[in-house]
Amino acid sequence: MRGWTELAEPELPSLREVVARHAIAPRKSLGQNFLFDLNLTRRIARAAGPLSATTIYEVGPGPGGLTRALLAEGATRVIAVERDPRCIAALNELALAYPGRLEVIEADALALDEAALFAAKGVTGPVRIAANLPYNIGSALLVKWLSAASWPPFWHSLTLMFQREVALRLVATPRTSAYGRLSVLSQWRTEPQLLFDVHPSAFTPAPKVMSSVVRIEPLPTPRAACSLRALERVTAAGFGNRRKMLRQSLKALFADVQGPLLHAGIPPTARAEELDIADFAALARALDDTAIRR
Repeated sequence: MRGWTELAEPELPSLREVVARHAIAPRKSLGQNFLFDLNLTRRIARAAGPLSATTIYEVGPGPGGLTRALLAEGATRVIAVERDPRCIAALNELALAYPGRLEVIEADALALDEAALFAAKGVTGPVRIAANLPYNIGSALLVKWLSAASWPPFWHSLTLMFQREVALRLVATPRTSAYGRLSVLSQWRTEPQLLFDVHPSAFTPAPKVMSSVVRIEPLPTPRAACSLRALERVTAAGFGNRRKMLRQSLKALFADVQGPLLHAGIPPTARAEELDIADFAALARALDDTAIRR
């Protein structure tokens, strides 16, 4: 039996034609920067694989550049969520060209309950998320997916495009300028990998910054035991003012901050950027223990 990629692809108008016909001018308020280079979008789609025998969840498809690539590269089912009503008609035309393989949903992905959505759609197998995320909500969406109440999460991988500075935070190590709350949260539960950069000239309109594609895979269990809530509080306090020593920045969390620091083997004069994930987890456990004693 021939695979999807061996089947003849439908004749489609160019993306520029689609954008012009539906009057989909990119809107800065929606963080829209469209990709028209199909070689690039297909490279991103391949990075998100395997695409068959799985459900691909795409957020912010816009006029459908990456969506086309996912389908052309063999995705058997794509659920695309788009909040811009101007793009829905163009995406529905693409759905007609690939019968039974693309479903378009008009919704705000930040407010969407994906578990309920997939249950309603009868999705039972693995879900892979692939997206050229709108710049203005990219980090918020990622934090939403990294902060799932149950773990492992509903998704098997994330293949996402961010501004390069955000991508670098995901893979940053202690004692570097990019290391921060997002670094700890992402590396605590997942294995993030920087794949390749995308020059501003690839987009319409061209952003002022370089972009990067990242692939993130969930770990079976977090790297160090602690509660998500406590870890979020400790990293928020620690990185709230990077220049402060921990004996100052953590005062709002602990009545006696010296004790938890010394018990974890962390010098009170250390700063948040010097701590690794195990250190933050130790402080998070101490915070939970303090709450229990109270």
